[in-house]
Amino acid sequence: MTLSRRTLFSGAAGAAAALAASSLPRIATAKAPLATSHQSGVVRRRVGSLEVTALLDGYLEMTPELFGAPLDEAARLATEQFKGGEPNLSPVNAFLVNLGDRLVLIDTGAANSFGPTLGRLPEALAANGVSPAQIDAILLTHMHPDHIAGVIDANGNAVFPNAEMIVPEADFAYWHDDASMSAAPNAFKPFFKGARLAAKAYEGRTTKISGEADVFGALKAVPLPGHTPGHTGYILNSGDASLFIWGDTVHNATYQLAHPEWGPAFDVDPEMAANSRKRALDMSAADRLLIAGMHMPFPAVGHIATENLGYKFVPAEWPYAL
Repeated sequence: MTLSRRTLFSGAAGAAAALAASSLPRIATAKAPLATSHQSGVVRRRVGSLEVTALLDGYLEMTPELFGAPLDEAARLATEQFKGGEPNLSPVNAFLVNLGDRLVLIDTGAANSFGPTLGRLPEALAANGVSPAQIDAILLTHMHPDHIAGVIDANGNAVFPNAEMIVPEADFAYWHDDASMSAAPNAFKPFFKGARLAAKAYEGRTTKISGEADVFGALKAVPLPGHTPGHTGYILNSGDASLFIWGDTVHNATYQLAHPEWGPAFDVDPEMAANSRKRALDMSAADRLLIAGMHMPFPAVGHIATENLGYKFVPAEWPYAL
């Protein structure tokens, strides 16, 4: 039905007449308890002839201190985004890409590596009607725990029994380098151990890629180093449509779109990461790319526009007509 001024007012007039004609009082008495359980985060959309599903693994809190941000400016940005004094939450997302002949899962969430607010990717997959055995490939943006920990269970066994692991070669080399682990701050040494444990579970079915590699034809790697040495985004192309899944280019949209120079304390090379972030933002805005990010507000798909000296995120509208 097309809503017009005529249909709007004729519908309102009919509703008023029906209400006036009724002699029975209508008293709302329905009651329901407040929901206490988690609702799985799953949103599908088409990219050309292909299907992409955003999957919510959970949330992390990212404080201004994590970014070395001036507290007054961080507070101003939070207020501007209607966040007030609430915790500044950053979602952890993954994306399932249905290429028609295979299912590719881009990143796998945090599992139990960062506490109880995360590790819900298995629920999201199940809500989407997909079992771990159906996943043909795990495509990693990098090997930080909130992206790779979901590939193994609590005993270190592979969660995805039939999946090939595809990982940027520079990232794999870094996390397996003993000298890099020795030089890392103590707080980050477990990241190395976790990456190695996850990779070991897929030994013999791991493929390393480098540069602007093509993955299954439809996906093209976009190196975005700095956050980690091999941090990589992927552009999905189908016909005239495309989607730039940019990994961890932005960890906190409230802060980093206004200040792309602000990076989290766990960037391996902060200056290089800032340059990669600026390049990805500029490319997305100039080319009007549809983007998706592992820490963008769920369902994490939209566009980037320039605003003043920074950028703004314009969320994509609900993808399907009712």
